[in-house]
Amino acid sequence: MNLKSVLFVALGFLAFIANAQAEEKVVATVNGVPVLESQVKSALTKKSNRQAALDKVIDDILVAQAVKESGVSVNNAQVDQIIEGIAAQNGLTFGQLLDALDYQGISYAAYRQQIAQQLMMSEVRNRAISQSVDVSREQVEALAKKMLAEAKAKGNVAKLTDTQYEVRHILLKLNPLLNDAQAKAQLEQIRADILAGKTTFADAALKYSKDYLSGANGGSLGYAFPEMYVGPFNKAVRTTKQGVISAPFKTEFGWHILEVTNTRQADRTEDAYRQKAYEQIVNQQLQDSARDWVQALRKRANIKYIN
Repeated sequence: MNLKSVLFVALGFLAFIANAQAEEKVVATVNGVPVLESQVKSALTKKSNRQAALDKVIDDILVAQAVKESGVSVNNAQVDQIIEGIAAQNGLTFGQLLDALDYQGISYAAYRQQIAQQLMMSEVRNRAISQSVDVSREQVEALAKKMLAEAKAKGNVAKLTDTQYEVRHILLKLNPLLNDAQAKAQLEQIRADILAGKTTFADAALKYSKDYLSGANGGSLGYAFPEMYVGPFNKAVRTTKQGVISAPFKTEFGWHILEVTNTRQADRTEDAYRQKAYEQIVNQQLQDSARDWVQALRKRANIKYIN
């Protein structure tokens, strides 16, 4: 081989390498996963353009990531139940279903795998749709005001009242010198002293409560609907009889005892319209996401396009 032919071979090899490198160019990333130019070219069809091909590759990556992240698994019992349902809906026995599959050239193992895959994708789809819901307080307030104004204009406002509770409490917060057992024991002693008449609830709140704002007011939190409080406190308010001091209970803020001192009926009309507004916004978002669940994946994905 002479020098000229060697040069041509070398140039040809360099051109091949340059072309391969161009094909392997990263054109986008999906949650940190690179999308290669070669993948986009492979996805191109006569009916699609480059952007459509790129979108398809991105969507495929998102679906694969969603399946992997979900940790969804399908057991044999679930698959059996679906297959039995399919047979029943078509008026077939299990044997007749097997014959129908065999006639279509589908193996039973492949059919079970297909059903399992559909079940898994359905669960992943539902999760992606639910995670796409994003409702702001401002959206809810704006729609609630609009719905209430429209109802007032038509003269058909749905009035709603509910029970508010007047509550007072004493809070002990945990610290390196006060653990759960000690806080609970101290509140039990404070409660016993109040019941024995050795002190009053108001004086004990002022002396011991670490909720200093309410403590300065005899432990009073005023009137409120129970759901305004965190879960355990909400439950204690609802289950403690008026005039009875509760046993010590724990919330994320520390240990409490409380007393319901009074109740009253209060207007909850605006709250009811806020709830209606919230449900309407959520349902609309769920419907929008359900129409194209991959878009729901895109909403929470980090997609970067590289020129």
